[in-house]
Parts: sequence; structure tokens; C-alpha cells
Amino acid sequence: MMQLLHTPEGVRDTYGEESRQKELLRTKIAHCMHTYGFQDIQTPSFEFFDIFNKERGTVPSKDMYKFFDRDGNTLVLRPDMTPSIARCAAKYFREEDKPIRLSYCGNTYINNNSYQGRLKETTQIGAELFSDADVLADADLIAMTVDCLKASGLKEFQIEVGNADFFKGLVEETSLTEDEQEELRVLIKNKNIFGAQDLLCKLNISGDLQELFMSLPEMFGSMETIRKMKQKTTNERALKALERMEQLYDLLTAYGCGQYVSFDLGMLSKYKYYTGIIFRAITYGIGEAVASGGRYNQLVGQFGFDTPAIGMSITLDYLMSALERQNLLSAEKNEVISVPYTKATRKEAVLKACELRKEGKSVTLLEQ
Repeated sequence: MMQLLHTPEGVRDTYGEESRQKELLRTKIAHCMHTYGFQDIQTPSFEFFDIFNKERGTVPSKDMYKFFDRDGNTLVLRPDMTPSIARCAAKYFREEDKPIRLSYCGNTYINNNSYQGRLKETTQIGAELFSDADVLADADLIAMTVDCLKASGLKEFQIEVGNADFFKGLVEETSLTEDEQEELRVLIKNKNIFGAQDLLCKLNISGDLQELFMSLPEMFGSMETIRKMKQKTTNERALKALERMEQLYDLLTAYGCGQYVSFDLGMLSKYKYYTGIIFRAITYGIGEAVASGGRYNQLVGQFGFDTPAIGMSITLDYLMSALERQNLLSAEKNEVISVPYTKATRKEAVLKACELRKEGKSVTLLEQ
């Protein structure tokens, strides 16, 4: 019987003041997204497995919660919001002649190995911008991320910016297989310099290119880092990626966000569908990024609507934890007024409670 009172590992109940604070946070962030012209959309909690299969570049199949419907179709609890929103854009908005701005809030489910209390179900609030390939769209999403985090009450955070195309450009100069590329990508993503060196030596990568790959985990900091890297490669795709980052920084400075931005050429997302600018927001007091995003110009085309796209998402659970540990959660309390009554005064108490509720107050009736 006691087991019935507990939740499975990796999921938890949210109630009381914590639940109220989470909803308050969601409302603030949603309002900020609306000021940038985003319109709300909701997608199902579970979809066909093919929406998230390997070709889409989302999380590995082993990390998904899978089950079957009565017709034998494989379904999954969504592990990632972006493919779902991309599917909707392809289905409902392909005739639009202007950029499409969609925002959402929903739970995602990843069946990963539990460690250090990591959640398997999290609430994400985010936005996706379709049919706009300009660097200004990149800047708009990152600036909005900054404004959303500021609206939440977070004060000290950093937006780390990379570019998935830089690594892809360097890989073009090698003859690595897809599996070898993935192994190298994970090592660089985890900043495992020694592991990357061992792999590159084993694969006989040329000295100059090996040195360039080896330097990626240490290539982070200011715009000067980007300018230095431009002198170290002649790869056209990699150079375009660096130039895009320079243009992005100029625009973010115009937005007034320059002080929140740093660059990391060794930053590589777990999502393979990213094709350009990628970013994540970090703060102290928590080991996970509170927000992340990037450009994915090829994903929507897999649903029959060939259009560029960029998105961002904030994980409310991680943001809540950061705000709590930094003592930044709203001190505003939801005061509840109790109206006492007896059997003889029930009607009077009801009328009093109705009057107070019309004034926007929280009221309960309390029997004496």
C-alpha cells in the first residue's frame, strides 16, 4: 500500500506554494514571448514514433518512453518539443507568406539513467520561429531568451553561443564515418581533450586539423575568440559560421544584450538537427542549462515543408531550482481570506465571499 503513495524515479509531485510559483513563472515568461509576437500552440503529449526517429536527429530511441495503440502503431511520450512544433508548422502554416512565430508550454519525457536527482519529466516553455533565415531572427530569439530570464527574476546568467556548422565544416575535411563523427562530437561536447586526442590519433587525422579539433574545447570567451579562430581555418563552411557569429554579436549589442553573451566553439548540442547558431543559458546554483536553443534549417523539410527555423526553450523546473537557490523566487504570497459561518449564517457568509472574490481576493468558507 505504501508504494502507491510514491512516484517512479525521475518524476515528482508539485503542489502548494511551489505549484503556484511555477505557474506565476510560466505566466511571466509567456507574456514576454507574446511581446515578441509569438502565438500559443499546444501539441499532444504523445505522438507517432516516426516524429522523433533517428532521421530527425532528436534523442536516441533508447531514451524514449514507447508504447503501442490498439492498431499496433508505435507511440512515444514526446522527448523533445521541437519536432512536434515543426510538424504543426508543416501541417497548418505552409501557405503563410510571413515568418511564423509559435510559442508553447508542455512537459517532455526522457527515459534516461537517473543520477543526482535528474528529472525524467520536465516542463518546457519555448518558442519556434519559422520561415526566417536572417541572422536577425537568431538575434531576436536570443534577445527574447535574455528578456524572459530577466522577467523571471534571474539576475546573473550567461548565454553561451556556438555554431553547429563550424564543427560540421571541419568534419567535411576528414573521411570520418558517421559513427566516428558522433564519437568525436561527444568527446568535444564533454570537453574531453585527452579522449579526443586519442581518437584523432587513431583515425590518422592530419596534424593541423587535429590541432584545430583539439583546440575547440578551449575556444570559449569573448568575440576575440572568434576572430582568432578565423585565422586558423580556410574551410568555407566553418568561416561562414564564424562570420555569422560576428554578425549576431553586433545585433545583440544593439539589443542591449551584449553583456550576457559569450562564445563557445566547442559547444555541440545533443540534438543533431541543429544546423547553425546554437546557444544555452547557464547560471550558478544548478548544473543544468536553464534555457537552450538553436537553428534547424533542415528539420521542417522532413515533414514536407522546406523552410528555415530557429527555436528556444526554457526548462521551468531547472529555472525554478536556480531561482530558489539564489533566493530570487517571488516573495508575493497568495493570501487566502477565511469567512467563518454557522448553520444560521451560511447565506450571509456566501454573499460576503462572493463580494470579496469579485475584488480578486482568494476566499474560503470556514465552518465555526
